[in-house]
Amino acid sequence: MARLADYFVVVGYDLDNRVEGEGQGRILQRFPEKDWEDSPFPQGVELFCQPSGWQLVPERQPASFFVAVLTDINSERHYCACFTFWEGLDNPQLKKTEAGDADEADEEPAVVQPAKVFAPKSLVVVSRLDYTEAFRNCLGLIYTVHVDSLSTPLETVIGNLLTCVIPIAGGSQRTITLGAGDRQVIQTPINDSLPVSGSSVALLFRQLGIVNVLYLFCAALTEHKILFLSSSYQRLTDACRGLLAIMFPLKYSFTYVPILPGKLLEVLSTPTPFIIGVNSFFRSETQELLDVIIADLDGGTVTIPECVHISLLPEPLLQQTQTALSMVLDPELEFADQAFPPQSIQSSAHKIQDKEIRAVFLWLFARLFQGYRWCLHIIRIHPEPVIRFHKAAFLGQRSLTEDDFLMKVLDGMAFAGFVSERGPPYRATDLFDDLVANQVERIRQEETCPHKVMNHVKELAEQLFKNENPYPAVAMHKVQRPSENSQNTWQGQTAFPVLDDVAVQLFIDHAVAKLKNAPPVVKAELKSLVPSGPPLGDIVDRNGIVMANSARRLEVVRNCITYIFDNKMLEAKKLMPAVLRALKGRTARICLTQELNQHVLQNRAVLDDQQFDYIVRMLNCTLQDCSHMDEHGIAAALLPLVTAFCRKLGAGITQFAYSCVQEHMVWTNMQFWEAMFYSDVQNHIKALYMETDDGALQNNAQQEQQAESNREISALDLAAEQNRLWPTLSKEMQMERVQKEESTVFSQAIHYANRMSYLLLPLDTSKNRLLRSTGLGDVESVSNSYVTNSIAGSMAESYDTESGFEDAESSDVANSVVRFINRFVDKVCNESGVTNEHLKALHAMIPDIVQMHIETLDAVHRESKRLPPIQKPKLLRPTLLPGEELVMDGMRVHLVHDGREEATGLMGGPPLLPAEGAIFLTTYRLIFKGTPSDALVGEQIVTRSFPVASLTKEKRISVTLSMDQFVQEGLQLRSCTFQLMKIAFDEEVASDLAESFRKHLHKLRFPQHVQGTFAFTVGQSGKLVLEPKTKDKNQSLKTLSKNLVKNAKRTISRQYVNRKKESLTTWENRSSLQSELDEDEISVSEEVDQSTLTLSSTIRSSDRQTMSNVVERACCRDYQRLGLGTLSSSLTRSKNEPFRISTANRMYTVCRSYPGLLIIPQNIPDSTIHRICRCYRQNRFPVVCWRHSRTKSVLLRSAGLHAKGVVSFFKSPNTQTAVPSQADSTSLEQEKYLQAIISSMPSYSETTGRNTLSGFTSTHMNTSDSSDKLRQPKIGDLMKQVLGNKEDVPGTFSRGAFSQKGKVISLSQPKASGKARSSSGGKFGSIRGSSRLSAFNPDVGTRLAGKESPQPNGGPNDPLFLRQQKAYLYIIGDKAQLKGGKQDSFQQWEVIPIEVCDVRQVKNSFKKLMKACVPSSPTSEPNKSFLRLLEESEWMTLLHRVLQVSVLVVELLDTGSSVMVSLEDGWDVTTQVVSLVQLLSDPYYRTFDGFRLLVEKEWLSFGHRFSHRGAQTLASQSSGFTPVFLQFLDCVHQIHLQFPMEFEFSQYYLKFLAYHYMSNRFRTFLLDSDYDRIELGVLYEEKSDRKNPQVCKSVWDYIDRLYKKAPVFYNYMFSPEDDEVLRPYTFVSNLKVWDFYLEETLSEGPPYDWELRSRHERLAEETAEKADAGAPKSQRRIVWPCYDDLSRAMPDAITKLLQDLQSLEAELGQTSEKWKDTWDKIKTTQRTETKLESKPSFSSSLLMSSNLSHQRRSQGVCLQDSGVGSSIKLGLDCEASATSTPVSGRPSTSTLYSQFQSTESENRSFEGILYKRGALLKPWRPRWFVLDKTKHQLRYYDSRQDKECKGMIDLGGVESVTVGTPTMGAPKNVEEKAFFDVKTDKRMYNFCAQDSSNAQLWMDSIQSCLSDA
Repeated sequence: MARLADYFVVVGYDLDNRVEGEGQGRILQRFPEKDWEDSPFPQGVELFCQPSGWQLVPERQPASFFVAVLTDINSERHYCACFTFWEGLDNPQLKKTEAGDADEADEEPAVVQPAKVFAPKSLVVVSRLDYTEAFRNCLGLIYTVHVDSLSTPLETVIGNLLTCVIPIAGGSQRTITLGAGDRQVIQTPINDSLPVSGSSVALLFRQLGIVNVLYLFCAALTEHKILFLSSSYQRLTDACRGLLAIMFPLKYSFTYVPILPGKLLEVLSTPTPFIIGVNSFFRSETQELLDVIIADLDGGTVTIPECVHISLLPEPLLQQTQTALSMVLDPELEFADQAFPPQSIQSSAHKIQDKEIRAVFLWLFARLFQGYRWCLHIIRIHPEPVIRFHKAAFLGQRSLTEDDFLMKVLDGMAFAGFVSERGPPYRATDLFDDLVANQVERIRQEETCPHKVMNHVKELAEQLFKNENPYPAVAMHKVQRPSENSQNTWQGQTAFPVLDDVAVQLFIDHAVAKLKNAPPVVKAELKSLVPSGPPLGDIVDRNGIVMANSARRLEVVRNCITYIFDNKMLEAKKLMPAVLRALKGRTARICLTQELNQHVLQNRAVLDDQQFDYIVRMLNCTLQDCSHMDEHGIAAALLPLVTAFCRKLGAGITQFAYSCVQEHMVWTNMQFWEAMFYSDVQNHIKALYMETDDGALQNNAQQEQQAESNREISALDLAAEQNRLWPTLSKEMQMERVQKEESTVFSQAIHYANRMSYLLLPLDTSKNRLLRSTGLGDVESVSNSYVTNSIAGSMAESYDTESGFEDAESSDVANSVVRFINRFVDKVCNESGVTNEHLKALHAMIPDIVQMHIETLDAVHRESKRLPPIQKPKLLRPTLLPGEELVMDGMRVHLVHDGREEATGLMGGPPLLPAEGAIFLTTYRLIFKGTPSDALVGEQIVTRSFPVASLTKEKRISVTLSMDQFVQEGLQLRSCTFQLMKIAFDEEVASDLAESFRKHLHKLRFPQHVQGTFAFTVGQSGKLVLEPKTKDKNQSLKTLSKNLVKNAKRTISRQYVNRKKESLTTWENRSSLQSELDEDEISVSEEVDQSTLTLSSTIRSSDRQTMSNVVERACCRDYQRLGLGTLSSSLTRSKNEPFRISTANRMYTVCRSYPGLLIIPQNIPDSTIHRICRCYRQNRFPVVCWRHSRTKSVLLRSAGLHAKGVVSFFKSPNTQTAVPSQADSTSLEQEKYLQAIISSMPSYSETTGRNTLSGFTSTHMNTSDSSDKLRQPKIGDLMKQVLGNKEDVPGTFSRGAFSQKGKVISLSQPKASGKARSSSGGKFGSIRGSSRLSAFNPDVGTRLAGKESPQPNGGPNDPLFLRQQKAYLYIIGDKAQLKGGKQDSFQQWEVIPIEVCDVRQVKNSFKKLMKACVPSSPTSEPNKSFLRLLEESEWMTLLHRVLQVSVLVVELLDTGSSVMVSLEDGWDVTTQVVSLVQLLSDPYYRTFDGFRLLVEKEWLSFGHRFSHRGAQTLASQSSGFTPVFLQFLDCVHQIHLQFPMEFEFSQYYLKFLAYHYMSNRFRTFLLDSDYDRIELGVLYEEKSDRKNPQVCKSVWDYIDRLYKKAPVFYNYMFSPEDDEVLRPYTFVSNLKVWDFYLEETLSEGPPYDWELRSRHERLAEETAEKADAGAPKSQRRIVWPCYDDLSRAMPDAITKLLQDLQSLEAELGQTSEKWKDTWDKIKTTQRTETKLESKPSFSSSLLMSSNLSHQRRSQGVCLQDSGVGSSIKLGLDCEASATSTPVSGRPSTSTLYSQFQSTESENRSFEGILYKRGALLKPWRPRWFVLDKTKHQLRYYDSRQDKECKGMIDLGGVESVTVGTPTMGAPKNVEEKAFFDVKTDKRMYNFCAQDSSNAQLWMDSIQSCLSDA
């Protein structure tokens, strides 16, 4: 029973006490005045009566009522029902004014104060019961008695109210009356554990909606802050009550204030969670709360701040809950779309609806918490049950470990309360207990069917409703309300009277006395055993969350364990990888623990070393995948095993498995140890009572005993039984049981202290592994203090043992372990009620336990070190190159797989990686050599290496190896040879060793000086590391000049060395240095005729070698080949030669980065050069580097102009300046220089007078052949592409691409040119939006230099640019440099401004390309795919740009204009473009000699900065690796792909160069210029070292040597066209990724060091011979793409035949001739073969290569991948259009003829001289006839050498071939039978051969050709 009301309070407005202008309330009277003992009076009631503040108002307000909730210090809730009405009084403000001074009156605001104001007064009932309606009625009655002045005294009514007593629960109805003629019934709930909600839940859902309330529900459960806003106080209370009701069975335990007064708003800033209601009046003050969820009840919104993340219910629960709620709240929704909806659908009454909603939440909780009782650990039964919840096991069995919501709920305070309240097994039960125990099965079966769920919900709702309303409602209420008139008319003349204290107190005292005399009410508490429900395991397994095909895996695990214990180690080893993979699955891990348990006898299992190692590996693998929570109980099951398995190490020393499995998170997790401890304690306590009950059980009947044994009694059932018996036991018995339990817990605590020390103390206590300096004992979340062995170990090992640090270390470990165990012991012992004495004893014991264990461990550690190590794979030695030496010997490492999947076995094939082996650092390479970890491919050898010089990035990583589960220190090394090594150091490698490895690597990668690179140090046993030379420039120049003079004197034949009279004019540095140079000046004047200039005749024999070097190195041979000048004397130089070789730079004084000999125009004196060069960056002035053999146009190269020189460069010569400045004269000289170049062109010198249009056109016609007419528009198109075709500026285009802007210009319009020539005024066709050019004028070549873009109407902007002609010289310049330059209409050159890709761009692009081709880790993100990364790298776009500019230049040169490439510093892009132009234009450069010459001339002599761009030394380290040369090689590769028959060298040759360009093995690609090379003395060194003939210093010599031995570099398809100009497609879509970037050969490392390859082959043969002992040998061989070298494993047919030939010759003992001779022989015999074949076929040399993707001739032949000649595609123009790219589709076979040009020797099936009779009246003429069986043609030429075909007889139309007779004019002295006739459908041809046999041969050949057709 309980009092209905504890206190009655009257609160009024406090007139005397106003604080800061705000009114206060005060308690006027309170009954009873003395606090009740069981419920003290709550403080602050006056605040809650007027939550918005006490104020006087001018008009009377209606009376109001609401219930506030206050919580006292014991967290008891007090319900304060406030009834507020308003009483009139005289305005206190007015009185104040009258009393005060006049001054004050002035200051008063001018507001008319009413004379009468109204003050609030509240009647408050404080109670611990929540009967809102009863309180409303009672307080209303008291007010009515007062207002209507009823006869009943107020004291009586209040006295009755305070003495009314009602039962708390039980479902009874109690009728009460307060003695004023009233009567009301109070209904108590049946079960007070279920909340009473009235209709508040339904109201909450109506106000906020389903989703919003679910958000609030989840937020409340996961402990967020919730704030309700409403303008109604009662609604706030109802909403809060509703939210608490749906949380049942959890109880909210944080701050709960449904109505918060405005004065206490700062409570909202509290850090703890809360549910609070606030009046909307204060809305603005809640805006700045950042972490509070605000629910506006009036507006129906819930606002969640950005920083708050609410975890929602797990799916599918959330969806099902929402569905169920909408069926309750909106039943019509389901039938809304039906044509005939049921009539009677409407939602239940609010009270019923309220219970249905609560039923849904009850159903939800039953699903969330199902099976929770199976995860309760009972750790004490007496004196009262102590229960703990095993959270990890619960989540694991429900497989919800990842679920955020449930994790937070289980960690929350509400759930802790739930466990302590509902955990005890013997107590009163309620609806929820029944639901979660007995209806789980039903819930699970119905969860997917909403209608069945609704039926269940309705049943639950009925029970909930019945709990609140057990009886049908009775209309027994009779409460008076104030009469209408009294409410309106009563002016408050009488204030609420002061009540008589004594009278009220008398009532209370009477009641108390009466209660004392009354007999105590005994309520029988119905305690019972709480049912547990079905166990969790069943639920989950039926859901089928078990791994697929796990049976097979379990079989593997069982077999492997059996093999281990049967000592069949080999079998076990084979199964091991499969077992380790299987152990990823939970079932396999559980199976492992069960299997291992069977091999433990009496807690001990002694193993030998190998067995021990395998078992430990399996344990580690099992534990590695356990989370630190151990939700599946695997670590718990293994805990007894790790202390059971052991091995004997020596006399009396045993090592247990626990010392090897310590590296796991789970051992450092306090919660894991607690759960384990409680579970063990529970088992022991259960055993304790099972024993004591045995005696009792024997007396029972037999059948009960059987039933008992069938059903395993759970600990909770046992505890319930014990709790039931407890009151019946005697005191002694009770004490005995308490002590027994306590000592059980205590003994377990000791046991666990031992266990924990086993797993937390590392074997080597000097390695402070698990416990960092913070130590386990100090951190709350222990899981953070996990450090890997290697880090901490490396620190510990570096201590000096003598210094005493060792002890400090180990004691530090001991301390932290002791602290950790102490914390554990404190926690569990306090929770499980261990006595203080015992606890003290434990604390004293723990340090001793730990110390003892450390001592045993020391012995074990000592012994285990002596053990022979587990047999790790033997370290394999790498084969080294001659001259290569080891810097660091092999360190054992694991090579881990990176992002390339080929080697991991994921894409099929064997898992070659990860591999175990060693890493070797040599002077040249970094080499890993080892064997795969996977036992199935263990016999393969994996090699991965790259040159040290190519290392681009090194970073430290930590790697987890799947086998041992140790996290290892590792390195990730990336190389620009597209290789990546991820290595993890084995634990045997000390960390300082790894560190010194890094240092050595760094030192080798960046030597101090270029002479420290491998190319220089090779073969020198003493390591040569030069210090950088002194910075004194003069010094080095002196030495240089001396060197040079010596060389030059030796070099330039019999010289006359004259002192020059004038010193150099514009050389700034005229100090002593100048004079010193002057002394050594040499002028060259040889009086020898050019014809006799041979080296032998002019040079002393000793100097010949050097001279030939100079001439060769200066590429004079090439200049002479091109007719660009010779080394002849100035006196006899023929004047008609336009160019000469200048020696102005022989001392490298003009330009250091240029070669010594340069080609300049004939009439430019050397002195001019000194002046010109200053205008250009780096002094790199324009020099000629190539000349077109047909059009005689020249290609020049230079650097860009200096910024200051740009404008003056473009000034016209006539500009008047007041004083002719230095700059002007230079600019004039520059123009003269350019003019001299233009004058040297024949096309210019032939034009007469001024350069007029007619003159120009005619010259153009003369000098270029007719095909140019067709080609003309192409140049314009090309230029437009290069410049980008935007509307605004001629040269603007995006950084990313030249012409990728979407408008692609058609490249084939032969017709346009005719129209354009005749068009007057040179109108431009508008190029906007059209992809074809309407009337584009080709001759203008788009006046590209200064023109703005054409206007929309097609007219040019400026009459200046109307010249109808092509410039003689085009300057390709950098757009950025050319700003501000004005084009002059009288000059004959034009500037094409283009945007150059800067080296930074190339560098970044290359980095991205490397990451794309060799990713460091596998990724499945779609935006990280290979093609996406390749596109982002923009590498292909950069290639496209370079190729595009090169093709433009080729076209310009081919049409007779000269081109000067003048970009950046003239050594990067310029070199690329110039080299590509020469390669495309001149077939010579496509041969071995030519390509070598091209690279030597353009890249080496002209000073591409190889050392700087390759970051080869310490100085250039910061600049980073910029592969400009690689980019050039890639461009060559792209051209090679498109024209495979034009190159003498193969793709492998290019890859070889690319690799060794980065490898620093040869000196060729070192140093930045010839100047540097001379200074180091490496320019003219001997071909090879006499001391060490294997060591090649030049890559070219090496290639020559190899080429002689084997055809690796040769392209069998080489069959060049004469003077063929290549015009490749350049669009990105036509470019292919170079396979050099993607290939890998794991069997032997990169295939570019041939000495290594040949050794590999020898070794392979030897091993094969050994293996050949007698087993039959299979002919089949498996080729793995990333392992074998494909070119060797599957050579092409010709290579294979040549190899076979050589091996056969070797077998026969013949001396085999060189392959090249063999090949040449075959080719010549094939050409002159006279034997006729029966079928037409491609010539054998065409189809040698089967991997030809597509090949193009100038007519565009395209061969398919198949390499079979049946599919040939013709595009008749090579650049048919940008869109008709040669895509490898199935081409049409309609045009099988006219595929090859006439001069192809391979297509001449039969040839020779025949006399042919001309047409009517024409004589007989001898002609050279060629029979082409492929095209079925008989072609004839004037002579054998003739290229032009004079005529052709189509054999398709031949009718007969007969023997003829001699006719008139026939050749004399020829026998008759030599004549024959060929009759076609058009005419008869008469032929005469040399003799009859020859004639017969011809006739047979033609016949066979016909039969084929």
